[in-house]
Parts: sequence; C-alpha cells; structure tokens
Amino acid sequence: MSVEAVEHMRVERLYRYPVKSMLGESVESLFVNAGGAEGDRQFALIDDASGRVASAKQARLWRGLLSCGAVTEDRRVRILMPDGNMTTTDEDDVDDRLSRFVGRSVRLADSRPAGASIERADPDQVLDMGVDAEVDAPILELALATPGNSFTDLAPVHAITTATLEHIGVEAARYRPNLVIATPPGYPAYAENGWTDQILSVGGTRLRAMGPTPRCAIPTLEHGQLPRAPHALRTPAAENRVEAFGLGPLPCAGAYLQVLSEGTMQIGDLVSLD
Repeated sequence: MSVEAVEHMRVERLYRYPVKSMLGESVESLFVNAGGAEGDRQFALIDDASGRVASAKQARLWRGLLSCGAVTEDRRVRILMPDGNMTTTDEDDVDDRLSRFVGRSVRLADSRPAGASIERADPDQVLDMGVDAEVDAPILELALATPGNSFTDLAPVHAITTATLEHIGVEAARYRPNLVIATPPGYPAYAENGWTDQILSVGGTRLRAMGPTPRCAIPTLEHGQLPRAPHALRTPAAENRVEAFGLGPLPCAGAYLQVLSEGTMQIGDLVSLD
C-alpha cells in the first residue's frame, strides 16, 4: 500500500446509534474518548425474561428494532416506530410502549449492567435456515474492551473503508460503523485486516486498530427502508474469513478501534496510518 494512498484517506461519514440495534443517525462531527463515541449505544432494551440485552444479532427475537429510528435530542433520545408512533427515552411509559412494539416485556436502560450479555445467533445458520429458525445462539458478554456504560458489542469505535463497502456492494448503514473512511482508487478491499496495532490519526484524535470486525447476521436484515441483503454476510464469508480476537477464523469487514487520544472527528478530516 503506497504512502500516497494512505495520505489520501479522509472521513466520509460519521454515525452514532443512540439505542442499540435501532437505526442510527448521521452526524457532521463526533466526539470520541476511551468509552467510545458520545451518545453511541447510550441506551438498550433489557429483556425481562432473560435479563439479556436486546440485540438484532438474535434476529428471530429482535430484528424489528432495525425498523425503529433513534435520534438524539439534547439529553434524551426520540424513538420513532415504523407505524408512526413516537416516544422518548424520558417518557414515563416508554417501557410499556416498547414492550408492546417488540411483543415482549422489556425495559429501557441507560447504563450497562455488570456482565451484560446478548445472544449472537449463528450467522451462517440464520442465512441457511431463515430469520425465524431456532439456531445456535452463543452468549456474548458486551463491551469487554470498552470502559464506561455504553452498550457496544466489544470495542469503543468501529470503522470501515469505502473500498470494502464498494467491493461487497452494500450500504454503510448495514454494518453500523461510527466512522466511514473514504479511500482512493485502487485501495484494496479488506485492507482493515492489516491495520491491527497501527495508529489512526483522525482530526485531533488518535485511535489504535484492535483487529478486524467479525460480522453477524445484522447486515443481512432489513434496515428501515433497506431490503434484506444476504450478500452482506455471504461475500465476506467467502472472501475474508480471518482470525479475530481469538475466536477463530470469522467473516470480517472493517476494524475495531481503541481511542488513545480523545477529541472530535469531523467529515472531511484527513485519516493517516502510523
């Protein structure tokens, strides 16, 4: 990879996802620190029956969350459901309204409980057997590499390049990144695999690449108006199964990042690799 190519990477888009597994919001700037992106995965639904965090990784139960929008408004978040009903995270009846929507008793939490976990349905089985099938669903403890209270899956920040997105042929929203990095022509897809332990300087921030991002069934599901897209998992599964976080070879796209120096990233910022 040439020095010139690396020097021509820039921030194309920035996202945060105020409620876990709901649609996110595109922003012009994003403050990040050791705990992740400000306002990102700030809230999550807790399933009263199991005590686990609701995640569309278990598509059979929670894929409907991807039809809901979540938008930050000062210190609260506005939640828009697909039938047009709206609530906010500070409404007295928000738990009841969300429980009716998902068809299960849930409560909205704004702080990650100790040992918080999700069910991660086997993505290959979901593709083969369908989203309503009973499939293997190992339990995944949340945010093992993220200090603080957010409901990230593992790491504070997730990034992906336009080269990878264009090669797979999917919208960035399907992979739910915080940071989309525009790359120059000829930049290789899946180059994020090779970033591990390198330092990314983005605006006034410095981030360490922790490793490639394992992919689950979520990118294949409907996201708001976006239809299902099985190739969002099938393509990296066929082309880019790599070792990830000691879990063995997994389909990967993008990179997880640790924040070394907090600051604000903005669209258009230069991205450099050290």
